Amino acid sequence: MGGSAHFLFVKPIAGSEGWLEATLGSLGYELVDLEMSRSGLVRVFIDKPGGITVEDCATVSHHLTRVFEVEGFDYDRLEVSSPGLDRPLVKPADFDRFAGRTAKIETHRPQDGRRRFQGRLAGVREDMIRLETPEGLVTIALADIARAKLVIDDALMKESLRREETP
Repeated sequence: MGGSAHFLFVKPIAGSEGWLEATLGSLGYELVDLEMSRSGLVRVFIDKPGGITVEDCATVSHHLTRVFEVEGFDYDRLEVSSPGLDRPLVKPADFDRFAGRTAKIETHRPQDGRRRFQGRLAGVREDMIRLETPEGLVTIALADIARAKLVIDDALMKESLRREETP
């Protein structure tokens, strides 16, 4: 499930997500996604309640630089960032956490003659994503999802701007 939108990236990085999730969790951050290019670029997408700031990215970057050195993790460049307002939905828990939000989902193979769906997330039941679309309720197996991400809506954009303006 999940996957990178860019062909130069390979996901998951074998054996890295578990200890990286634990390391970030101890700092109060969630690992959203992890990508590594063949050229040695490592991208780490993090989140926390209330959103991510530039300072959060700097803190995590400094911490991971030291951790990667200790762990012997081979890389050339590290980028740490927020998943953005159109956050990818990677883990089964993401689909429950963002229930009520609009999402775009692309499947590996056609379902009912199509591979792309958009609708309001209605959670997960028995490894099936529930999506309320204009055509009705659609269920998609977690294993069939190639890519999924939240859709940026006007209310979310206004909330994000309001948070940036509040000191």
